[in-house]
Amino acid sequence: MKTNTRRDFLRKGLIGISGASLMPAIMGVGTNHANPGIETEGLSYRTLGKTGLKVPVISMGTGDTSNAKLVRAAWDNHIRLFGTSTYYGNGNNESMLGTVIRELPRDSCLVATSTMPKGTDHQKGIFTDPDAAPQFKKDIEESMKRLGVDYLDILFLPFAAKHESVFFEPLLRVMEDFKKQGKARYIGIATHSFVDEALKAAADTRVYDLAMTAYNFRFEHLQAVDEAIAYAAGEGLGIIAMKTQAGGFWDEQRSQPINARAALKWVLRNENVHTVMAGMTTYDELLGNLSMMKDLNLSPDELKDLKLADLEQTGGIYCLQCRKCLDQCPEQLDIPTLMRSYMYAYGYRNLAHARQTLDFANISGNPCGNCDECTVTCTAGFNVGKKVRSIAKLEVSGMLT
Repeated sequence: MKTNTRRDFLRKGLIGISGASLMPAIMGVGTNHANPGIETEGLSYRTLGKTGLKVPVISMGTGDTSNAKLVRAAWDNHIRLFGTSTYYGNGNNESMLGTVIRELPRDSCLVATSTMPKGTDHQKGIFTDPDAAPQFKKDIEESMKRLGVDYLDILFLPFAAKHESVFFEPLLRVMEDFKKQGKARYIGIATHSFVDEALKAAADTRVYDLAMTAYNFRFEHLQAVDEAIAYAAGEGLGIIAMKTQAGGFWDEQRSQPINARAALKWVLRNENVHTVMAGMTTYDELLGNLSMMKDLNLSPDELKDLKLADLEQTGGIYCLQCRKCLDQCPEQLDIPTLMRSYMYAYGYRNLAHARQTLDFANISGNPCGNCDECTVTCTAGFNVGKKVRSIAKLEVSGMLT
């Protein structure tokens, strides 16, 4: 299907993948939207831990799209959990999602968001401001206003990484208060790094209901991560995976796309992962995700596409966030954050997100300008200096706005 127009998408694509089973959603009759837990034929469902919420294994991350009609199309076809964040476009993505939610019965969809606390040290994976709570509370309330909701279904604490950040009392108390007041039905953490530590800590708080974690086929130390996911799920946490596409491409030129279908199936092979927060920017991607849920088994060709036997290969776009580079850099740069910005710019072509990632880490200009040669050895085989210069070139040229 070549077109990305909503009309052609609804007319051609969805009927083709599930036949009559999706006809009621398209025609707007014969469906019950009052309960997100009602299962629809043709989709795979899992339960988000102790929340009891039953959702399709594919949920929609809206951070890479500004297309409200695409979000509505996802809801029309039974995607029920939608994730956003103040982090995306300084709240503009929340406002966009809010325009969709206001047209729907409030209990027909699940809305998740997060807002960045003051004093987030990305490099160390901790929160540092003991007085962050009042602003954090205010920022969450502003998120709710942009979304146009009286309550959030899920409120995430983002960039909770080290044990001490997950247990950071000023922010943990705010999260608890929002739940007690009925302003958040469920609360959780979101983490990009120190994944195994963060997941175990979230379960050990006995406060959080969910954890959203980076997780994909390129992870190193996969056994430790799988054990942490199993531990957290065993303690009742709903597990949501993100960053499942490992950057989306094998190369900066975007000439070698990662098999998205295979990458999603690889994540969902782990039944302790309850749903994937999949970023979608086109109707084709939505169609593919809906179709993929009909069969979660990885074919031999799909396994081959993931190059699982060749994980020692160099290059790629996805940073493992292992943080082994930090002690090697004489300038003490926050290389993992720079690499995430690089991924957003060159993998996902989301320049605004790349810009914001740099801003939150207080990185600007050409941070490698004082070095003639990079001495950092990367676990994933990255030429770190080259990638930093690539993102710096976009930043200096004004393309990251």
